[in-house]
Amino acid sequence: MSFHDSASPAFLQMLGALSDILRKAEAHASARKIAPETLLTARLYPDMLPLTRQIQIACDFAVKTCARLSGSEVPSTPDTEKTFDELQQRIAKATDYVRKLPPDKFDGAEDREITFPAGRDQTMTLKGQQYLSHFALPNFYFHATTAYDILRHNGVELGKRDFMGVK
Repeated sequence: MSFHDSASPAFLQMLGALSDILRKAEAHASARKIAPETLLTARLYPDMLPLTRQIQIACDFAVKTCARLSGSEVPSTPDTEKTFDELQQRIAKATDYVRKLPPDKFDGAEDREITFPAGRDQTMTLKGQQYLSHFALPNFYFHATTAYDILRHNGVELGKRDFMGVK
């Protein structure tokens, strides 16, 4: 299996699932006359990031991971989304970016040295395989799962198939 096939499909599946669960969340809020901001700013615990930030970070991990693995310039995206529509646009842009990267740009990525920010004023360097398997994918799934959990905790009717993006 190519390195592209190890990365891109996983990101695309979950970005699609995040888009779908956001649609369900928006419909849930509308049907129950809940202000959208109630869900968009919801957190699982006071010291955790809100739903909007979880979506932004998940999108960033998909885009930035694929950029780094493909040897492309890492795009910068300001975190300005405050509505369901704006988050859907962010997901759509991330999906488009990941989908458009040519598979051959990932050739040799498993051995490529990947240097990335790791906290304030710190960087970390890992080989591509380690970066994808031990850092990028776990972080991506953490934020996607947390977004799902926030919505589920707030009464949005979601199940495992929604999380997995299976229709």
